[in-house]
Amino acid sequence: MNSELKKRVFTSLLLLFLLAAMYLYSFIMMVALIIITIVVWIEFYGLISKIFPNNKLKDRLLRRLCKMISLLYLSLLVYFIMSIESFYPNLKLYLLYSVSVAIMSDVGGLVFGKIFKGKKLTKISPNKTISGSIGSLIFSFFLIFFFYEKLIFNSFLTLILITIAISITSQLGDLFISLLKRKAKVKNTSDLLPGHGGFLDRVDGIIFAIPIGVLLFSIF
Repeated sequence: MNSELKKRVFTSLLLLFLLAAMYLYSFIMMVALIIITIVVWIEFYGLISKIFPNNKLKDRLLRRLCKMISLLYLSLLVYFIMSIESFYPNLKLYLLYSVSVAIMSDVGGLVFGKIFKGKKLTKISPNKTISGSIGSLIFSFFLIFFFYEKLIFNSFLTLILITIAISITSQLGDLFISLLKRKAKVKNTSDLLPGHGGFLDRVDGIIFAIPIGVLLFSIF
């Protein structure tokens, strides 16, 4: 195992430990969410500043618009997560499932992409393959068997469809941030997480998957 892969595995274990602590202890979740949100917003704004670097009026307006929209979105997302139990007790479980699907989609895409390779999915991210996208869905389905009894609300088929929707949304979120990084001409949003890049590199799919997942669970 090379040093870069060791860093990636070690950082992944720490992030999983943090996720478990956030789920079990509300105080840890609140503090961690605020810190991660601030860092993610700084990294996002760094990308936007690189995409619109000069002092033209159009660029300044676009930077400010992106700044306001991203800050509003992340603030609402954090507020919703921190107050989620006051809306409906089971929403915390729906949140955990949505985050888990996003994580498994990322892992599945990486594993299948490395093993099967094949045709590229899009020019936006050269490392993304069709096999990787399929792997993202397959790995996401593994979670159904662990969560189904706790998430029974309608039918097995409904849970499968919701899982597909969350996984696809997570993949699209990943591609969106990849597009921004490509336009900004950077590999990672920062180097805060050894082997992973920045926080935004790790939560790009998650921040889009959470609203979709919780919304679909609430409706069905």
